[in-house]
Amino acid sequence: MFTFEPEIPMSDEEFRLIRDLIYSHCGLYFDNDSAYLLEKRLAKRVQLHQLPGFRDYYHFLRYNRKKDQELSDIMDVLTTNETYFFREAFQLKAFTQEIIPEIRDAKAKAGDRTLRIWSAGCSSGEEPYTIAMLLLEMGGFAGWHVEIIGTDISQRVIQQARKGVYGKSSFRVTDEGYVRRYFTDQDGMFRVNDRVRELVTISHLNLLDTNRIALLGRMDVIFCRNVIIYFDQAARKTVIDSFHRVLRDGGYLLLGHSESLMNISTAFSLKHLKNDMVYQKPLPPGGRP
Repeated sequence: MFTFEPEIPMSDEEFRLIRDLIYSHCGLYFDNDSAYLLEKRLAKRVQLHQLPGFRDYYHFLRYNRKKDQELSDIMDVLTTNETYFFREAFQLKAFTQEIIPEIRDAKAKAGDRTLRIWSAGCSSGEEPYTIAMLLLEMGGFAGWHVEIIGTDISQRVIQQARKGVYGKSSFRVTDEGYVRRYFTDQDGMFRVNDRVRELVTISHLNLLDTNRIALLGRMDVIFCRNVIIYFDQAARKTVIDSFHRVLRDGGYLLLGHSESLMNISTAFSLKHLKNDMVYQKPLPPGGRP
């Protein structure tokens, strides 16, 4: 039996240096069991820059004038961006049938006709566009300013999201009616129509960049599904604390079903809805969103 050995080996020390540098940049954490994965995925970057080995690549990441671009580029190599429209249906049902009606009613009573939703780690855009389609289906937002912001650290998937053109794999659980109403056939692919696109803004964002996050402004709902599983405990706390700061009182945080805030934060309440369990930023006594 033959086994594949990477052409450029990575020593234990080189692994720790590069692993820690990536972690400090964006919060992605690779434990010791992931050393071979990191070696395999970054070997092509070493070759691309015609460097003799990983120690030189580490110095490139630290000191080269193109280091910021390289760190951005390797996010595409190291992150998994598999997604599709209408993922986690029970949570989306809770969103449309319980969360949004509650927020809309409370804000309307307060004379506030704005709705802002953040899809953090939006990958190639299926999630923010799903949210937009759901809101269009609901109706009831005439005269409102509705804004859905999708962000991701990967420049590659951000470009895909901005194009808004998708193949059949993105529609694996999508009702045909949504495809007819909100997409245009484009040479065998499907392009999101302008009614959906005008509700969505796509931006590049590192979730550890607390200053940039503060500039996003207040949010009513944050989707961050299957993202913090890639972070260690300290990075998760940093990200969740940022979410808490930008969420309005009474706002909602929707994580993936395999994720929780246990041992991360006590600042949110776990709310049991009819369709799902979600996190809510508590209202102040006698307050409202």
